[in-house]
Amino acid sequence: MADMEITQIEADALIAMEKHRVDDTEWLFSAPGGRLAILLLSSDKREHFILDISRAQIKLTKATYQNRARQAIILIRLDLDGRPHRNPDGIEIPCPHLHIYREGHGDKWAIPAPADRYTNTSDLLFTFEIFMAHCNITTPPIIQRGLFS
Repeated sequence: MADMEITQIEADALIAMEKHRVDDTEWLFSAPGGRLAILLLSSDKREHFILDISRAQIKLTKATYQNRARQAIILIRLDLDGRPHRNPDGIEIPCPHLHIYREGHGDKWAIPAPADRYTNTSDLLFTFEIFMAHCNITTPPIIQRGLFS
């Protein structure tokens, strides 16, 4: 995805904005090796967002969830059971970790995923539901649990 710059004020406003599913499509939670990209809209329908789910093929507990704005701007990304992330300052952050947009750096900085919010990251669908709430998705897409979720 192309790097796009927005201000921190814009990013914070987009993160805080209520997001809603566009229709009543029922989605099957991604199987191992699968990917989903689900369109979301702001309440006034002026802003479009994309909710991504990516699953590793071999390691069943490895997943990435992200919320994008304006097609390419990653606002929030949660990485589960993957490799540690090295921040631009050289500090290594273990998984699970959370990337939140930072002006001038995009999604290149991570913090440990808040343990008080992400309490059971081995349950991928439960964690995904918490992630959607974290992204202020107030009318979430309808997601059905799959065999490996």
